[in-house]
Parts: sequence; C-alpha cells; structure tokens
Amino acid sequence: MDQPKIERLLRLMKMLSGNLNYSVDELAQRLDTSQRSIYRYIESFKDAGFVVHKLEGGVYRLGKESRYFKDISQLIHFTDEEAHIVGRLLDALDDTNLLKNNLKRKLSSVYNCTSMAELVVKGKNAVNVESLIAAINSRQQVVLKGYASSHTGIVRDRIVEPFAFTTNYIQVWCYEPESGSNKLFNTARIHSVESRQTPWQYADKHHKGYIDIFRIAGFQRTRVQLQLGVMAHNLLIEEFPLAERDITPLGKESWLLDTEVCSLAGVGRFVIGLADDIRIIDSPELADYVLSKVESLGAKLTNHTATK
Repeated sequence: MDQPKIERLLRLMKMLSGNLNYSVDELAQRLDTSQRSIYRYIESFKDAGFVVHKLEGGVYRLGKESRYFKDISQLIHFTDEEAHIVGRLLDALDDTNLLKNNLKRKLSSVYNCTSMAELVVKGKNAVNVESLIAAINSRQQVVLKGYASSHTGIVRDRIVEPFAFTTNYIQVWCYEPESGSNKLFNTARIHSVESRQTPWQYADKHHKGYIDIFRIAGFQRTRVQLQLGVMAHNLLIEEFPLAERDITPLGKESWLLDTEVCSLAGVGRFVIGLADDIRIIDSPELADYVLSKVESLGAKLTNHTATK
C-alpha cells in the first residue's frame, strides 16, 4: 500500500471516530480524493473488522462496538494550541535534523494542521458527553437538565439541538429553539442530559461561531490592534499560544498584535492587567471598553474606602 493512501486512511479513521460528522462528499473534499475512493476505504475498514454505521444524511461513523475502537480513541490527538506548540518545538530543531521534516509532514498529513482533541472525561461529565455524542449522531433534541449559566447564575433546564463540540469536549454547540439562536454550553455545567426522542427541527439554522485567541466564542467579530512590550508579548504567547499567528515584530522589544475578537472582555482583561506594557492602536471600541472598566473599578474602590 502506497504512503499517500495510508495517510488518507489514517485521516479518514480519525474523522470517522472524531466528534464531528462528515458526509461522503465532505470526506472526499477534505482528503482530496474521489467519493468512490471513500466508499472503497470504508469497505476496507469493514473487511478489517470495524463496524461502520451509516446515519441520516449520508454520514458514516466508526461504531464503538468495533473491536479496535477503544485503541483508536486513545490515539494522540492535539488541540489547535497543542499542535501549534509542537510545531514551534519542531521548528526549533536544526534543519539538518533528519527527523524534523518527516515529523512535520506526518503530523500535518494526519492532523491537517489542526486537530479535534479528545479529552479523557470522567464521572458525570463523561456520561453527559456520551449522551450528547449519541444525540448528535442520531440528530435528536435533548434537555440539558439543571444547566448552570455562567452569565445569569440561573440553574434551569434547556431544550437544545446539539450539533458539534469544541476541542476537548469542553463545550458543545447547540441550537436553542427558545431563544432562536446558536449557543455554546459548557459540558461541565450540565447536571444531566435527557433525550427527548424528537428529531432536529432546525437543522438549517445550525451554525458554529468563531472562537478567538482568548478562547471566547461568538458570531460578531471586532478587530483590535495592540502594541506590545516584552512582558506583554511573552505573557500573551504563554497564556494564549495561538496569538503568535497574529503577532508581527515592530522593532526592538516591540510587537504588533492584529487580531479579531468575539468579545472585548477577554482582550480587555489582558490590557488592563498589563496597561504599562500595552498601547491600544486604532481600536476605539476597545479603548472605550477599557476606560469604562477602569473608571468603574475606580468608583468601586472609592466607595469601598469611604465605607471603612
């Protein structure tokens, strides 16, 4: 078997056992091959002892009852940030290192430069994630029982249509009929998941948002530009590794961060915490946000001092 075919089989195996569903057409596009080849690869999996399920919408999945599934699910998967760090470590190796290019080629061919990490979840959270995966595969509505919202502090049941996970199964994208919008729900804040035995009603409205470098998700994006000093530059990369893709050097001990954010809260906290080492450039919305937060904090401190 030639090497490109082996690489496609490995990538296909990963996609069929990951946390997103793909049609045969999508698989063919992502693997840069024909639909006929995808069907042939699927038959090869069956011949090797895998159970392959065909779901509604022409989606294929590797069944968990396959005798090799557990081994595959424990293969190393990288999050985007982990893959970025691995890439940086490989780049640090001398170009004469014979293993460097081979490792980079293999990682990029299997993980396609990004990855869907599978975190080993335990206890109640593992049960909930399994229930959500089953609901996504069967295209069913569920009730997130006792969901504790971090925004409102209210604990209540939420009827949703789950359709995709973020990396590490930390959050799940759902369409919520009540609000008529797509939202991210933190799997750790779900008490339990209850199937409604009701098919998706709003599949055409399912849409994943964008997740910025500060790990905040949303559908609207705001461009921000910051001039960073040494401390701000180093702390930003250490805390949010993907930021490095949006950073360019300006000169000695100075860098420019030019990125898009879903919320001013994440970048705002970073700016306020390192105000002496950051300058806001051509970002009036961010400047107003930071100013309002600083004034609010000052007022609270004044009131606190006055009451003593």
